[in-house]
Amino acid sequence: MSDPVLTVVTLGVRDVRVSVAFYEALGFKRKFRATGDEIAFIDAGGVVLALWSWDKLAADAAVDSEPRPQTFRGSTLAWNCRAPEEVDAAYARGIAAGAAPLRPPSKTEYGGYRGYFADPDGHAWEVVCAPGFGFTADGRLVLPD
Repeated sequence: MSDPVLTVVTLGVRDVRVSVAFYEALGFKRKFRATGDEIAFIDAGGVVLALWSWDKLAADAAVDSEPRPQTFRGSTLAWNCRAPEEVDAAYARGIAAGAAPLRPPSKTEYGGYRGYFADPDGHAWEVVCAPGFGFTADGRLVLPD
C-alpha cells in the first residue's frame, strides 16, 4: 500500500454551473469535462477541487443532506500567498468574483496576515501569508521540516 496523498477535495454545491463560474472568476481552470455539467473538476495546483451537487454527494457518502449547516463547518480551504499584498489582492479577487466577506485581511498574532471569504455555498476560504512557508516556482506550498 502506498503512502496517503490528498488528491481531491469535493465540495457539495447547490448549482454546479454557478460554482464553476465563481471558481473560474477566481482564476482556477476547469479540466476533464467527460461528465458534462454533472460534476466539475478544477485544477487547484496539485490537488483537484471537485464541485458536485450537495444532495448527490451526500447520497454517495450515505449521509443525510439536510439540514444543511448555516454555521461553521469545521473546515476551511486555504490560498497561501507570498506577501501581505498578495493576500489583499486575492481577497479582493474573491469578493469581486461574488464571495461573501467573512473577515477582512489583517495581521495575525503569529506574524502572518490573513483574511476569509465564503464561496456561493458558504465554504470558507482563507487567504494567508504565513511565516516559514516556502513556494516552488509554480506557486505550490513547501512546508518546512
